Amino acid sequence: MELGVAAYLKKINKSLILSKIIKHGMISRSDLANITKLTKATISAQVADLLEEELIMESHQEYANVGRKPIMLSLRQNAGYALGIDLDYRNITFTICDLKGNPVHSDNVELENSNYDEILHFLITQIRGYQEKFSHSCFGIVGVSIGVHGTVKNDETISFVPQHKWYNKDLKRALEKNLNTVVYVENNANLCSFAEKVFKFHQSNNLISISMYSGIGIGFLINGELVKGYHGYAGEMGHMIINPNGKPCNCGNFGCWELYASEVSFFNELSEKLNKPKLTHEDIENLVIARNPAVMNQIDEFIKYVSMGLNNIINILNPETLVLNSELLNLFPEALNLIKSNLKSSISNYKEIFISDFGTNACVMGACALAIKNFLDIPELSLSIKQDKCI
Repeated sequence: MELGVAAYLKKINKSLILSKIIKHGMISRSDLANITKLTKATISAQVADLLEEELIMESHQEYANVGRKPIMLSLRQNAGYALGIDLDYRNITFTICDLKGNPVHSDNVELENSNYDEILHFLITQIRGYQEKFSHSCFGIVGVSIGVHGTVKNDETISFVPQHKWYNKDLKRALEKNLNTVVYVENNANLCSFAEKVFKFHQSNNLISISMYSGIGIGFLINGELVKGYHGYAGEMGHMIINPNGKPCNCGNFGCWELYASEVSFFNELSEKLNKPKLTHEDIENLVIARNPAVMNQIDEFIKYVSMGLNNIINILNPETLVLNSELLNLFPEALNLIKSNLKSSISNYKEIFISDFGTNACVMGACALAIKNFLDIPELSLSIKQDKCI
C-alpha cells in the first residue's frame, strides 16, 4: 500500500513539474521549487527522470550578472509530434504539431463520398504515412485526435454525423486496431473550445466557443473542464428553437437557431436573393466594401439572430468568455460591437466576447492540443504559438 501511495505521489509531482516547465517556457530548478513548493531533492529527482526520458532539456540562459549562469529547463518540443484531424463533410484536414503546439505540417484532402469504410481505410493509410514520416523523433506520433462534426458519446463512439449519415460508428477502436497508437475521438466544437483555452485564454475557466460554419456547434468549459452531459451530447444549442413557426430542420423540429445564424444559412439565403450560386467569403467581403444593400440587410438579420441565441446561452451558462468562430463576422468590422449592443438584458451577464483568431483551424489545433495533453499526462496545458503559425 505504501509503495502504491509513493508511486502515486511521484506521478502527481511529475505532472506538476512538467506542467510548470511548459507554462513558463524556460525555468530553473530553484524557481520550480519556489513555485511548486516541492523540496529541492524532489525537484532534482523528478528533473533527472524527465531528462533521462528526453522529454525536457537543459540550456544556459543569457546572464548579465557576475556569477554562475543558471541552468534552465524546457520542454524538448521535437521529442514527439501530435496529429490532429478535422473530419469535416467535404474535406479532411490533417495537422502535425510539435509538443509545444507549433504546427509543422498540414494537409487538406477533399472527400469524394461519405462511405464510412472507404474513409476509415483512407485515414489508416494517411496516419501510417505520418507515423513513418515522423518516426525519426524520440516518441514519434504521440497520439491522434479526431474532431467529428456530429454527436460523440462519452466513450468516444460516434452516435450520429448528420452530413455523412453515419450512425453508431466506433472509429476510435477501428483505428487503434490497425495502428500502434492511441486515438481520441471528440466533437469538433469541444475541440474548438479546448484550442481557445490552451492557446489563448489561459486564465478563463468558464469559456464558450461557438462554431458557426456548416451548422452551429458549441463547446463549453465550466471550471476548466469540458462539459459533455449525460451521454456526451451537451452543446447542441444550434438546435434550440428560436422561431416555433420557422424553417424545418433536419433534426425534426422547426425554427432551430442554426437555420438563421450559421454561415451556411447566410450564404444560402443571400445566394437566393442575389441569384448568384456558390458565393465565397471573398465575394461577401467585396459586397460589404461596396455596401451592397442586400448584403447589408442580410448581415443585419444575421447579427440579430446570432445575438438572440447568445442571449439565451448567456442566461443559461453565465460564461466568463465567449468566442465566436466565424469567418463571416470577421469580414464585417462593426459586427462585434453590434452583437454587444444587442446583449443588453439586465439579467444577462458575461465578461468578454471575441471573434476567434483560429477560424477553421480551431478544431484541428484543439485536436493536437488534446493529444499533447494526454501524452504528457498533465492536469492543465497552456501553450503559446504565433497566430501566423496556425496553418
